[in-house]
Amino acid sequence: MSWDLATPFIIDLRVGSEDIDGLGHANNAVYVTWLERCAWRHSQRLGLDLAEYRRLDRAMAVVRHEIDYLAAAYEDDELQLGTWIVDWDQRLRMTRRFQLKRPSDGVTLLRAQTTFACIELSSGKPKRMPAEFLDGYGPALTGR
Repeated sequence: MSWDLATPFIIDLRVGSEDIDGLGHANNAVYVTWLERCAWRHSQRLGLDLAEYRRLDRAMAVVRHEIDYLAAAYEDDELQLGTWIVDWDQRLRMTRRFQLKRPSDGVTLLRAQTTFACIELSSGKPKRMPAEFLDGYGPALTGR
């Protein structure tokens, strides 16, 4: 299967009956949940899980989602969601791209981009990324 960028971090998804809305396809809010799940799993793979965020008193919080819904997903569809870290300033901001594909026909259902800001958990205020974030997220940075 062809991805927009090389070497995505990929999670497998299956559209359940609870994901379907009144129009008979996966609700757009469900896609946002999938984006969050994929980003978290990628962060965990990079060694930056919720326990580490708490220990560091830092987190990457969403400040903007840009989502292009390109095709519908239906109940029982098997999907793959890929993500890449495509940009960061090594201080406060980081950007991820996402691509949701249906392997059975190769159709891209969604493309998205999410911008995150580093915050201090105890105050909720923007704070510079700690060295652990630079070490963890840095090697995952990919080309645009």
